[in-house]
Parts: sequence; C-alpha cells; structure tokens
Amino acid sequence: MNSFDQHSPHLNSVEDVLHSFDSSIQGLTSEEIETRRARFGLNTLPDQDSVSTLLILLRQFKSALVVILVIAAGISWYVGQSVDAWVIVSAIVVDVIIGFTQEYKAQRAVNSLKKQVVIAAKVLRNEELINVPASELVPGDIIILEEGDSIPADGRVIQSNDLRTIESSLTGESIPVSKHSKQLSGEVVVADRKNMVWRGTLVAGGYARVIVTATGANTQIGDISQSLDEIIEERSTFTRKTNALAGQMAVIAIVSAILIFVTAYFIRGFEFNDVLLTSIAALVAAIPEGLSVIFTIVLAIAASRMAKRNVIIREFAVTETLGTISTILTDKTGTLTQNSLVVEKIMLADEEFSVTGNGWNPEGKIITPAGSEAELTPQLRKLMEIAAVSNNAHIYQKPESSGYELIGDPTEGALLTLARKGGIAEEEYLSIKLDDMPFSSEVKARATLIGAERGNELLVTGAPEKILHRCSAILTQQGEEQLSDSHGRNIQDKIDRLSDKAYRVIALAYKRTSFDQVSKEDMEDLCFVGLVGMIDPPRVDVKEAIEKCKSAGIRVVMLTGDHINTAVAVARDTGILKLNESADRSALTETDLLNLNEEEFDRIIQEVNVFARLTPRMKLRIAGRLQAAGELIAMTGDGVNDAPALKKADAGIAMGIGGTDTAREASDVILTDNNFTSIVNAIEEGRIAFNNARQTSFFLITTNLAESATIMLAILVGLPLPLTVTQLLWLNLVTDGITDVALATEAGHGDVMERKPMDRNERILNCEIIPFLLINLVLMTGLSLGTFYFYLEEGVRMAQTCAFIVLSFTQLFNVYNMRSLRLPILKIGFLSNRLVNYAVLLSLIMMYVIIEIPAVAEIFNFERVSIWDATILLVLSSSVFWVTELYKSVRKK
Repeated sequence: MNSFDQHSPHLNSVEDVLHSFDSSIQGLTSEEIETRRARFGLNTLPDQDSVSTLLILLRQFKSALVVILVIAAGISWYVGQSVDAWVIVSAIVVDVIIGFTQEYKAQRAVNSLKKQVVIAAKVLRNEELINVPASELVPGDIIILEEGDSIPADGRVIQSNDLRTIESSLTGESIPVSKHSKQLSGEVVVADRKNMVWRGTLVAGGYARVIVTATGANTQIGDISQSLDEIIEERSTFTRKTNALAGQMAVIAIVSAILIFVTAYFIRGFEFNDVLLTSIAALVAAIPEGLSVIFTIVLAIAASRMAKRNVIIREFAVTETLGTISTILTDKTGTLTQNSLVVEKIMLADEEFSVTGNGWNPEGKIITPAGSEAELTPQLRKLMEIAAVSNNAHIYQKPESSGYELIGDPTEGALLTLARKGGIAEEEYLSIKLDDMPFSSEVKARATLIGAERGNELLVTGAPEKILHRCSAILTQQGEEQLSDSHGRNIQDKIDRLSDKAYRVIALAYKRTSFDQVSKEDMEDLCFVGLVGMIDPPRVDVKEAIEKCKSAGIRVVMLTGDHINTAVAVARDTGILKLNESADRSALTETDLLNLNEEEFDRIIQEVNVFARLTPRMKLRIAGRLQAAGELIAMTGDGVNDAPALKKADAGIAMGIGGTDTAREASDVILTDNNFTSIVNAIEEGRIAFNNARQTSFFLITTNLAESATIMLAILVGLPLPLTVTQLLWLNLVTDGITDVALATEAGHGDVMERKPMDRNERILNCEIIPFLLINLVLMTGLSLGTFYFYLEEGVRMAQTCAFIVLSFTQLFNVYNMRSLRLPILKIGFLSNRLVNYAVLLSLIMMYVIIEIPAVAEIFNFERVSIWDATILLVLSSSVFWVTELYKSVRKK
C-alpha cells in the first residue's frame, strides 16, 4: 500500500483513500487479500482471557493477615501446640474458601454476559458480493453496510445513501449519526468524523459502501484495548488497610509476648518452658486468628446484599472500596438516562401537550396543560397517524419480561411508541401502505405513501426547519389553513423553546397526492401538523440518588461523549447542576480542556461537574488527575470508550444490560440493571461493610489486649497466672470466634450516608479506638484481676475459673457495645440483630458446659461456681456495657 497517511482518511477524498490502500470500488482480489492478511493478521482484538480458577485461588493468599496467620500456625506447630496450629489453619482455609467462592461466582456471571457482536460481513471481493467471517477482513476491503448491521471494522465511507449509525458504545451519543462520503477539512474528534464508521457500532438505517481502513488492534476499539494494557492496577484501598492492620497487630502481639516473657522469666523467675508456652499463647491470642475470616465474611455479606440490589462484585476487596468513594465519574447515556428516546412534548398549531411514560413501553398518557388526559382531536389523531405509519421501527415485548425491545431507528421507535400511547396501532395501516422512503440526509426527512378514502396521502417526518420550509398549509382546530408568516414565527418559537431544553425536535406533515410512489420532488406544499420533542430521559430515581450522594459528601461528575447542550440538560434534570446554574461556568468540552495548562486543568476538574464531547483518553486523564489529588473515584460506563477509565478507577462500574464486553472486563463491579441508583446502594453497603470491619476489629483487639494485659499485670504484681493456656485459647477461639462472626452481619443503622467520605489513607485502627480500648482495658483487666485475687483464698483453680467467667461476660457485653461506635444500643435496638443474640446465647451455653460438666471442666481445669457467685460476676461484668454506652451518649452530645 502507498505511503499516504492512512491514520487520517477522513481528511482525504474518496479517490485518494482508494489509491492509498491500493483498492478499488469493486474490492480486492484473492491474491491481495492473502498478502494483507499475512501483514495485518486477523481482524480480532487481543483476547482478554478470563481469570483462571487457579489465579482466583492464589489471590486469596495476598493478604498480610493471612501471611501472619501462617507464621503463627508454624510457631504453634514448632512448640508442640498442634491443636492451636490446626485451629489457625482451619481459619485460613475458611477464609480462602469464602473469598474464592465469591470471586469465582462473580467471574462466572461476567462470562455469562459475554456475547459475540459481529459474526459476518458483506464484502466485495473479485468483483462479487460475498459473506465472510468478520475476522477475515483486511485493510482495503470494500464492505456493504445496511440497516441492522453491526460494523465489523473501522472504515471510510465511499458511497452513502442516508447511512445513519448508532455510536453510543464508542462516543456516548445516543442519537443516530448521519454519515456521508465528503472529505472533511481540519482535524476533528472521533465523534465528529461524519465520513467514518467504527467497529462495534451499529447501522440504524440507510446503505453505504465503505473501505476498511483499520482492523483488529488498529481500530478505535483496538486502541482502547491497548490503552487498557498500559494501565497499572494498584492494590485496593482495603488491601492496603488490612496490610497496615496486620502490621499493627504483629507489633502489638510481639511486644505483648516479649513483655510477658521478660516479666515472667527474668523478673519473676518462672520455669522457662512454662513461660515460653504462656508467651506463645499470648502471642497467638494477640493476633486474632478469626480476623482474616471475619473480614472475608464482612465482604461476602456485603457482596451478597449488593447482589440483591443488582450489583455484581467481581473482586472482594472492591466491596469496601465502594464505601470510601469520594467522587463518582458517571457516563450519561444508559446510566443517568434510560438509553431510549421518548416523546415528552407535543406542539400543535394552537395546543400543547405533555406525554408520560418510559422507554419503549406503550403505556402512557397525553396530558393537557391543565393536567387532564387529552381527547384525541382530529389534529392530534392526524399527528399520531403520521407517527405510526411513516415509520419502519419494530417494538416487541421481551419473552417472560415486562420490558420492550426496539429494532430499528430510535427516533422512529419514539414516534411509534407515541402513536401506541394515543391508541393508534400501526398494523391498521399496513394494508394501505403503498410506498416508503427511508430517512434521506438530502431532504432531512422520511416519507410514507398510503391510500386513503379521499386519495393517496404522503406522510412526512423530519427536521423541523426543513419540513416547515416545504409547507404551505397548517392544520388547526378549524381545519387546514394557509401557512402565514405569523404561523411560521409561532412554529419557529416552539422549535427554539424545545431545542433550548435539549429536546430532539421532529416535525410531522402530510399532503394529498396523485402520485403512487414516494418522490422527493413531491415533498412540497405540505400541510404542517405539529412538532414533537423527544429526549433520552433521566431514570426515574436518579435525582434522588444524586441528592443522597451530596448528603454523603460524594461528588457526582458527568463525563460523556455526547453534545454539551444535551449533557447540560440531563445534568440539570438529575440535579448534578442546579437549574439556575450557568452552563458557561459549569460545563466544558474536551476542546476547552485541551486549551488549559496542567495547573488550570487540575483546578477546573475539581470545580466543574459536567464534561462533554470527551474521548476515552481524556476520560482517563481526568480520572488519573483526580486520583493524584487524593480522590477515591468510581467510574461508571457501558461503552468501549469508557473501558480505560473503568480500569483506572478505584472502583470501575460497568453496565450488565447492553454494555460492551470490553467495559465489563475492565470493571470491578457490574450493574445488572444499569441504574445509577444501584451505585449509590452499593456505596451504602460498602460503607456498612467498612463499619462492620472496623467494629469487629475493635471488638477483637480490645478483648485480646485485655487478656494479654491481665496476664502481664498478674505476673508483675506477683500473682499466679490468672488463665491457663487452654482457657486463654478458648476465650480467643470460641468466645470471640462465635460472636465476632455475628457482629460481622450488622446491618446499617440509617446514618452511613449522612457522613462525609473517609480519607483514602484512614486506617481501620485509628484514634477512635482509644476510648473503647481504655474502657475495656481498665474494666476487663481490673475486674478479672480483682476477681482472681478475691477468689485466690479458695484456690488457684477457683480463682482462674472466676477470672475466666469475668473475661467471658465482659467480652459478651462488649459485643453489644461494638454493634455501633456512634449510636447507643437503645437507639438501634438491643435485640435487633438476632444473630448476635443467638451467638451470645450459644457462648453462654458452651461456657456453662465447660464449667459445670465435670468431665469437660477437668480438661479446662475449672471448678464449679455457685449461681450466686455467677450472678455477682455477671452484674460486675455488665459495667463494661454501661460505661461504654455512657461514653457514646456523652460523645454524641
């Protein structure tokens, strides 16, 4: 092929493009095809393999907590504590199984959503039109595109008969784009290259002959795929936080064990073997073996709750990341909006109406300005007839679903849905349809000829200015009248009003004719009937969801490839922009951004909430710069153009319905209902998950440190060991191990979305733990040591039994304290978490068994305790509960 710049075919004439690719209007020969295939390869994208089952399994061992548990198990095994070692190993196995199961199920869900978009292509080869697999196309091939086709490669239009394509997956623009073969002057963004077609987009209507200019990785989609490979995925925020927690716990455990060993062996002179065994038990106790499992359970519960709210989590750690999001970068089409065109306004010569309903669903009403349902007047009926008949769209109800599917042009689909709302069925007119002319870019209109009682009628829909220019009459309440200048000004005013609100405006007209075929020349002297304003409307509950984000301190920013006027209109309707907010200051295009220096760019993206006409690389740049500024971002999208930013984001959220495989593979989260509200629900569940992780961590750490402090202080003041190794392990593995799982299931208390997002570097263990730690250390240690000392006169065994009971009771009371770090238990309901109640009851029953049944009590070195003593110990232990609840009440005030 020639040295001509094949990267800019849109800037050159058809003849130059054909010459540069050594091709002709009749296509390539077999010899040329083989040569080019050897050079360019197959027309396929680099396959992003699904994550293997083995890799999903190995990913479960990345946590530093798991590594520390492995070390603890090794130490326990080395010193002969095989039971402890097996318990720790069991905790690791449970952790791995839960994490693996969740991620494996998510990967299967992703695989089930995959589909092959393009299978075959119509191509001219050896001067013959044949069908070939799309993967066999090469640059220079001449392909034929018709209505309904998926476009198999990037190409330059060389002949067009009103070709219109739907490019929302690539550019974000929901309205079909008209294509032509003319040479463009000056460099323009991809969305404005009207003489080019792109792989993976769809043909809405018309016909074209196209020369393939790029295949495989060289297409626009291929370029995006390659940019995905350039993005280095960082560790999730939750992984960083749990690794930091593991480091904190390791330091605490090692320091506690060393202090106990030094105090007992060097100061008190205890036997070396006894001291070593006790120190190792304290080491194991200070590292909560169940913490890693608890984190996994917290995330699994959150992922399960999210699944019920239409959110699939692909990787466990992102569950918590969602809870820390500070900025949502959202696509417009299909996420904030319904991804369908809906007629909302009807304007006749002397009347105006609103239209209710959503999507392609024919259920809806025509409403007068007074709010009543409109009668089907002759004017309104004529408009509905034109909408129904001058139309080639097909809408059908999905099997076993209440949803509706469109085949054809979205504009025609909106008109057909409007007609059905007005009670007009297109089937009634099939028998009298004589001829049809699809949308013509030359006259900016489409037309249908029908046979009527009073002669044939030509029904026309199209661009309002073009239709108005061709009209000589207007339909009013009194009937047909001559179109006056006053009528013209009135109609133009209505067009302007609808356009200012970002409506796509379509005019409808008709005429009686003697022709028996549609002719462009006959589209004169029309009778103007009315205007309709259609828009891709916001989803019903998006505005409320965005308000919820604002209350939670989360910024919502729109990034779209669509036109700026449409973006601003949707932003105002959804609450991203205030109704009176000037678009000049609050919305920018990529062209505006490219004119800024780095400092200005970083400032603007912090201030402006609407960005339009963006390319994938600009979306990626915005995401990266916001992250560099310390923001934790969630990026939503469904198109190929969204994939790089989805992968770059801290939480990439892809659409499950109609979204592209490229977007889903780049994401961490998939919405099965494509609804922005589901994102907000997921953030809420993520915040609850983080709260549960923190509350459970606080519970385990406060109680475990209290156990270590009790042993250390007893040794320092010259008392015998207040707990045996077996008793200590029971407290750590059973009493804590049952209740912490129940604590991990805590539901939200309605306040998580009323707080600002936490800092991305905020650790699970922070200063908030200090008051809880001091209360527990002082009360648990003081009560257990005081009890131990009081009962020593009855023997060490009885004293150890009572100290064990106090530590058990205080830990169980502490479970209720830790259900919320902010709200008093009386406000959230003492019995509202049934699993916590069951866990506490089970722990009490098991404590009774190991103390009161002689055979079991002998193993744990326990003495039987009277009901009176147990009651006194219970009352004393409850002080942990009352003091902590008092602290929460005082802090709240």
